[in-house]
Order: sequence, then structure tokens, then C-alpha cells
Amino acid sequence: MKQTTRLLEIMARLRDPVHGCAWDLKQDFYSLAPYTLEEAYEVIEAIERGDFADLREELGDLLLQIVFHAQIGAERGLFDFEQVAAAIADKLVERHPHVFAGVNYANDEQRQEAWEESKRQERLRKKPDTAASVLSDIHARQPALQYCEKIQNRAARHGFDWPQTEPVFEKVAEELQETHEAWLHGDQDHVREELGDLLFVVVNLARHLKVDPEMALRQATQKFSRRFNYIEQRIAADGRELLDCELAELDQLWNEAKRTLAAKGPA
Repeated sequence: MKQTTRLLEIMARLRDPVHGCAWDLKQDFYSLAPYTLEEAYEVIEAIERGDFADLREELGDLLLQIVFHAQIGAERGLFDFEQVAAAIADKLVERHPHVFAGVNYANDEQRQEAWEESKRQERLRKKPDTAASVLSDIHARQPALQYCEKIQNRAARHGFDWPQTEPVFEKVAEELQETHEAWLHGDQDHVREELGDLLFVVVNLARHLKVDPEMALRQATQKFSRRFNYIEQRIAADGRELLDCELAELDQLWNEAKRTLAAKGPA
């Protein structure tokens, strides 16, 4: 813990009103929020690349954000780093009685039910005067795919779900048709609504297929980028730009990119 103490001391020095850093002193919870989100994404990117040396560094950058927020909290008399650590430690112990309190669960389903009950009690403690929804602690300010999946998972755990996967495929086809019809009618608000419904049910399909939709879309986007970059390089080698090409040529190069990159590995 020596380095943790050192980090906390450095952060306190950076925020010192007399001897600190002018930029660090200007920051508050709100100004730091974009940086916190950015650092979390950079952690994910390092994991996806399998670059574990970079992962160590990026985790440090993310930890800095936590320490920064905790320092501001301490200055305002709201909370400090020790209280942040204590809160999550207490929560982990409370939610894992099978590890820390000798409770035995017969199966994963029973363990999941206990986890949900713990979450329900937590919601009631936060909002004791209301009958909190089972969805109330799922925060909307996160990537839309992730938010959608969490909403669906929570609803499914409370019995609101298709029991089989085949009807979900049928629902995707239905929503796609409704999106097409909305587009034919030229009502942009209706198109947006139906497209949202389509995306929602595609996430539901991913969930039934046990595929992380966020990761699936990221991988598909990265695959597109690799193929598009291949096309750019091929066209640049001829001294041309993309806009110089007909769509038929671009389509041919796209198929070439698929074959060439597939031969080198996943493309």
C-alpha cells in the first residue's frame, strides 16, 4: 500500500491551493467526468489488443481519476479515498455471503436470486419512501447498447422474456419490416422510433444467443475499418482517391479485401 499512499499524497499536493498545479485546481467532478469515461475506454482498448503492459498503464490512468474525484470529495467534506474503498469493500462482502458468511447456494440460479435480493434491498435503502422499480438503479448515462442489455437482463430475471430464441428472430424480422414501411411513408420521426425498436430487439437477440452486443459491434466496426483501410491503400497506390472510383470498383475491392485479409487471419 506504500505506492497507494504516495499517489494520494501526490494528488493532495497537486490540489494544494498555494503550491499546487493551476490546471488540477480548476477541476471539479463535472469537468473530470469526460476524462474518467475516456480512461475507462482506453482500459478496454488495451484489453482488446492484448497489450498487458499498456493495460497496467491505462489502469493507472483510470485509478488517477478515482483518486482525483476522492481528493475533491475530501476537500468538500463529502468523502475521501478510504471511504470510497470501504464502501465497495462492504458491498462486496455483503453481496458474497457464500464466500464471507458461510452461506451455501444449491446452484447458480439460487445465487443469482440472492444477488438480486441484495440489489433490491440496496434500492430500498436508497429510496425508502418509494416502491423502487427493479430497473431504477440502471443508469441511463452509459453506452446505449450496454444500457439496453442491462435493462433487458434485469427484466428477464424477473420473468419478462421470451422462453425460446426462435421468436426473437421472428421479432427482428417484424421490426425490420416496420422500419422499412416507416421509411416508405417518409415519416422521419416514425423511422427513428421503428429503428430504435429494431435495435432494441437485435440486442435482445444477442442476449439470447449469449453474445455481448457491445463487443460484437466493436469487432464488426474494427473489421470494417481494416477492410476499408485496405481499399484506401490499394487506391492510393494508383495515385487516386476514393472519390475517383465508381461504386462497382469499390465493391470489387471490398471483396478483394475480404479474401486477402481472411488469408492473413480474422478479417
